[in-house]
Amino acid sequence: MDFRELTYVLAIAKYQNLTRAAESLYVSQPTLSSFLISLEKELDLKLFRKLGHKYVLTYAGERYVDKARQILQLKTDLDVELADIIKRDVGVLNVAFPPMRCAYMLPHTLPAFQKLYPHVKVNIFEGHSSANDSRLLEGQVDIAFYSKPNTLHPQIEYHTLAREEMLVCLRKGHPLSRFAQPNPASRYPRLDTGLLKGERLLQLMPEQRTRQIVDDYLRDNGLEFADVMVTSNMSAIINLVAVGYGISFIFETHLRHHAGDLPLDMFSFGEPRTCSDFVAAYRKNSYMPVYAQKFIELAKELFESQE
Repeated sequence: MDFRELTYVLAIAKYQNLTRAAESLYVSQPTLSSFLISLEKELDLKLFRKLGHKYVLTYAGERYVDKARQILQLKTDLDVELADIIKRDVGVLNVAFPPMRCAYMLPHTLPAFQKLYPHVKVNIFEGHSSANDSRLLEGQVDIAFYSKPNTLHPQIEYHTLAREEMLVCLRKGHPLSRFAQPNPASRYPRLDTGLLKGERLLQLMPEQRTRQIVDDYLRDNGLEFADVMVTSNMSAIINLVAVGYGISFIFETHLRHHAGDLPLDMFSFGEPRTCSDFVAAYRKNSYMPVYAQKFIELAKELFESQE
């Protein structure tokens, strides 16, 4: 067994097609085909079932791929740790953000980070939180920033950077605003969400973490909206609320960075308010270079400066 063998099998499992896998590995399709035939003969096991041009993992193949990922991740961790020992200011850092977070976190963190570590190449990945979890687990990224999920993955470590309040947002001067009451637990007055049932609710896509948090709250409190509009674009939602097209549930941090001078009224809700942890996530028990730890510190400073 060698690392090349593991990489080849993982590529076939990922693309389920020898031609596409070979292209990703920069080898010829016949070379990859011969490799697979030879490997399965040596193991005396079929790792893949061929369905037309599609290669589907057998049970043995699933076990092989699972262990291969772990072995390659250990090798990556070792390489990074040794490089860190030799020279701490050289390396590669892969970081994932949800698009909305990326827009305001990068201008704060990236220039400051590159000033400290000019020889560390930073690769940025954008996607919803569940997709970034997959990137973490597959070793494509080292750190992902997002709101902490209700169900924690056993292979991911979550480092809390801030406690964020979620707010109900209405167009400024909305008739329901007059029903708001003082809330000593929040800097915002409280609004009874039961009053909102007749409004159009502007929601993110189901795979986005903010949407999942909102859905949990609505379900737990028995709230249903007959009129719901869905988009993946939080900026569009904020602007639509500002022109009176609907109402939405939005994190205070998003509003602070994207609402600007838009005519919005913002209210707390829940008892005593509704909050979520914003975290830096990384693979559990994986080696974290000094420069990666610094990137997390810079992200935390952004939130601390807003308190």
